[in-house]
Amino acid sequence: MIRPIVKDVFFLGQKSEPATKEDGKIAQDLRDTLGANREECVGMAANMIGFRKRIIIVDFGIGSVVMNNPVITKKSGPYEAEEGCLSLEGERKTTRYQEIEVEYQDSKFHKKKMNLKGYTAQIVQHELDHLEGIII
Repeated sequence: MIRPIVKDVFFLGQKSEPATKEDGKIAQDLRDTLGANREECVGMAANMIGFRKRIIIVDFGIGSVVMNNPVITKKSGPYEAEEGCLSLEGERKTTRYQEIEVEYQDSKFHKKKMNLKGYTAQIVQHELDHLEGIII
């Protein structure tokens, strides 16, 4: 189901709770909502569609990946970035890392690890900020 984008800063500023196997519908709603907003968005966190769960989706260009309970385990190469967000007006400056390693669970809750660089690493970092209630 395509969900409306949450713009309530108080809600977005709250930390998300761990995702469970029962949260599969949220992942599908993230897929549907990202698809409907693909022209202006390349990633989403569950709180952007009204759920305080640790679930994100990232469009890698060749397909989208849903990550349950993602955590950055390594990062290197800090740089200053300016980012926008569907949930917030305007753009904001923030520090990102050129390379990251992220551990997460797939849709069947199997552990996965991914090494990312550049723009895709930046997208994941932005969405993980959402899960922590960090509003940039």
